[in-house]
Amino acid sequence: MAACSFRRSIASQLSKVLDLPPENLIKSISAVPVSKKRHVADFQLSIASIIENSSSDCLAQDLHLQAQQLAERLKCDSVVSAISAGPGTVNFTVNRELLAKTVLQQVWKDGSEYGVKSELFSTVPRQKAVIEFSSPNIAKKFHIGHLRSTIVGNFIANLKVALGHEVVRINYLGDWGMQFGLLGVGFQSFGNEEKLKSSPLQHLFEVYVQINKAAEDENTKKLAKDFFRKLEEHDEQTLSIWKQFRDLSIEEYIRIYKRLGVHFDEYSGESFYQEKAQEVLKMLEDKGLLQKTIKGTGIVDLSEKKDLSTFSTVMRSDGTSLYITRQVSHLDLAAAIDRMNKHSWDTMIYVTDKSQSNHFQHLFQILKLMGYDWAERCQHVSFGLVQGMKTRRGEVIFLEDVLNEVRSRMLQNMTSTKTTKEIQDPVETAEKVGLAALIIQDFRGLLSSDYQFSWDRALQSRGDTGVFLQYTHARLHSLEQMHGNAELTDVNVACLQEPDAISVLQHLLRYDEVLYRSSQDLQPKHIVSYLLTLSHLAAVAHKTLPVKGSAPDLAQARLCLFHAARSVLANGMKLLGITPVTQM
Repeated sequence: MAACSFRRSIASQLSKVLDLPPENLIKSISAVPVSKKRHVADFQLSIASIIENSSSDCLAQDLHLQAQQLAERLKCDSVVSAISAGPGTVNFTVNRELLAKTVLQQVWKDGSEYGVKSELFSTVPRQKAVIEFSSPNIAKKFHIGHLRSTIVGNFIANLKVALGHEVVRINYLGDWGMQFGLLGVGFQSFGNEEKLKSSPLQHLFEVYVQINKAAEDENTKKLAKDFFRKLEEHDEQTLSIWKQFRDLSIEEYIRIYKRLGVHFDEYSGESFYQEKAQEVLKMLEDKGLLQKTIKGTGIVDLSEKKDLSTFSTVMRSDGTSLYITRQVSHLDLAAAIDRMNKHSWDTMIYVTDKSQSNHFQHLFQILKLMGYDWAERCQHVSFGLVQGMKTRRGEVIFLEDVLNEVRSRMLQNMTSTKTTKEIQDPVETAEKVGLAALIIQDFRGLLSSDYQFSWDRALQSRGDTGVFLQYTHARLHSLEQMHGNAELTDVNVACLQEPDAISVLQHLLRYDEVLYRSSQDLQPKHIVSYLLTLSHLAAVAHKTLPVKGSAPDLAQARLCLFHAARSVLANGMKLLGITPVTQM
């Protein structure tokens, strides 16, 4: 990584002056974010971070003074061309030609691995992560929460894979429980084999809605109970009906996820853990953790004083699953234990909305009480709620509705703009650009914050949107097409001294730090704002540093700069789950 060699060089000089090992200093030296208003240095050292146990009573003026004193003891060399003191920082400017040469070479050489090969990650052990995300309920709505879970889980998985970790992507379906009793009975009355095969998700949902209207009827209730009891007893005919519902639903899900650019290694579900869940109940009983209420409900006491001030219900008196009540069910416990046995993971991440935070806290607590220390390596990544996402047909019921809506709106926008050239596959392009718009709108803030969804805002072509990222990528791509690909071998970097070129180079320098931040807190927003800034800087440079009509030396150097910007933009977009388009 380009930044690494510069950080190391600065650290080695500092280590001599401060008499500290360079390794301790590297994390305190960071690339400076580009500022619109003024010219900035390339790196800064934070004084506070290197003072041992620096307590907050270190006054700002003391830090400033220390920064000035340190700056005076340092010398410029072949790498650093200027050193100055700022408020509590020492700022370093790298030799301009060296900056251009190092950054461009590194982006060129590392390609899609630029940034992830940085030594910032050298202390991070390669791990195996299991990530459970998306997880819709068969025959029920695929609501916006499932969509968020899908794109957030996919981002976390992409990031971990890029950083060299092994990832298992699991979709844990709601594929069991009393609702399948109702669904089975409903299908006998309202079902249609043809419709089931051609659009299973929609048909099962319609059947479920219809039978629910009759669910109060005593006879229907009894039939549904019988159907589910037969399922639990593994009656062959009943099981084969259920299996058909499940298999056809998964086939359709796979097709739709593919449009989103998402795949799973495993489609698991509550149905897998019926027997194992009984074993879990027995373990809880043997360890004296399971208590029965008067009604016969199974609970686990989670209170400090063992006074039941907090407890978790793990099973209903009739033995049915608790998924619907958002309590920790014995199924969830069985699933967690089974995954450990099967995958022996280092970390397991559940991606769901924040209303389920208690559920996961309880799940992890019970696992610990059962003696599973690995429960501490389980993590719940939660996100806020999205208000106001509607399609023209009304409320969102199926994921496919959202994808079709974003595609048709984007197509409409593209056909109405004058700049849209004739492109080979407008429908495909509209879908990719539309998805970028959805993902960027979703990832711009902290995951835990709620937000109001707006089609118009998401699909704007100007401003901080996914459409703008795609547009920038397509523009830079066509620039390369028009002028032939840049060759790095004979680039005269002395040509790249304009402020707008330097800004792009400085920004490319920071990419590894941004990836590192996202890898630490699993928030995509750091990468999003980085890519939006990169696109704005590239757009300015595109205006002020023309390739066309410039001297060959200059044109070639600028082409290289734009190639590097496009390469990093594409890498970042792919991590977020966006497919970059080459024309629009």
